[in-house]
Amino acid sequence: MTDELIKVAEDSGIVTITLNRPERLNALVGHMRRDLAEALEEAGSDPDVRVVLMTGAGRAFCAGGDVHFMAELVERGDAEEFARLLGAARRVILAIRQMTKPVIASISGPASGAGFNLALACDLRIASSTATFSQSFVKLGFHPDWGGTYFLPRLLPSNIACELFFLGDAIDADQALRLGLVNRVVAPEELESETRKLAERLRDASAVSIAAAKHAVYAAEHDSLEQMLQYEVEAQLRCFESEDGREGVRAFLEKRQPRFTGR
Repeated sequence: MTDELIKVAEDSGIVTITLNRPERLNALVGHMRRDLAEALEEAGSDPDVRVVLMTGAGRAFCAGGDVHFMAELVERGDAEEFARLLGAARRVILAIRQMTKPVIASISGPASGAGFNLALACDLRIASSTATFSQSFVKLGFHPDWGGTYFLPRLLPSNIACELFFLGDAIDADQALRLGLVNRVVAPEELESETRKLAERLRDASAVSIAAAKHAVYAAEHDSLEQMLQYEVEAQLRCFESEDGREGVRAFLEKRQPRFTGR
């Protein structure tokens, strides 16, 4: 179950999960990691959900872990509790990558530390022009987590990834766009509406096709060409035999928009 720090809303097959601690830039504290994992796992297993949106309340996406809370753990030397937090973060990242639905990060303001890496775990990222991104762990003497050491070196040349990790400096939305870290940058007042438009396009597309393509994109990070060619055959046959596949072909021939059902 989620509490007031993680809000979940569903509307027409689109689930919006909001980090809701705006007074602290949605910094993660207490059970937020666990509750976020549970919300994502529930959305991933719900057959009526077609798209998941990740966002933050107020003027930030997520400022990472709450440093005051971390300081308490350090002062107590509570490595056991810290390990539990890391385990919950692992659940969050795997829930995003293992679900078949597309996940969009809608990023306004700071995405720092764990917040940056949470955004990187999502399939698509749309940012406000006010967004900033930083791998701030080094400034605390900590190590990147939330999958950052997996995601960033796959998106950037190693020297750029090292610079971000080693220095912890923030980059702005335009820099992130040039580096390929976000899909698009929009004006702050347009972020919500543009994110919704993107989500609706994904919702109305073939869920069978998207699920297969999402698996392929991430499998290609470790599988060989031969393995990917075999996967393409298997996935294409699944699409060929699906209702979505039949509907897509009929709609094309009838010169109309397809009405996909995700089956």
